[in-house]
Amino acid sequence: VQLQASGGGLVQAGDSLRLSCAASGRTFKPYAVGWFRQAPGKEREFVAAIAWNGRTTSYVDSVNSRFTISRDNAKNTVYLQMNSLKPDDTAVYYCAARLLGSAAARSAGLYDYWGLGTLVTVSS
Repeated sequence: VQLQASGGGLVQAGDSLRLSCAASGRTFKPYAVGWFRQAPGKEREFVAAIAWNGRTTSYVDSVNSRFTISRDNAKNTVYLQMNSLKPDDTAVYYCAARLLGSAAARSAGLYDYWGLGTLVTVSS
């Protein structure tokens, strides 16, 4: 499955953005999807994940209550709604997919497919 992340941009602190991860090549339905991010000079970190069936989600503590991950299997797309953005959220955001995975998959090594990232820049 091929993944394409989009929706990044330059915003001010407190603003919102919605990232999209679109799949092509095959149906997205049986794949868990995770969002990861990598800030300059830092390692890639887990942000959020949604189970293949959409029933469970998980978040890193730093984004909990601000970010929401969701999926629309009919559109082969997973979304990351980001509210109350902070400068610390500045990073390249990547989406990744894992066949029949759960939302508990927080390690990048568990994911089989990756898209190119989309840059989110939050100014103070």
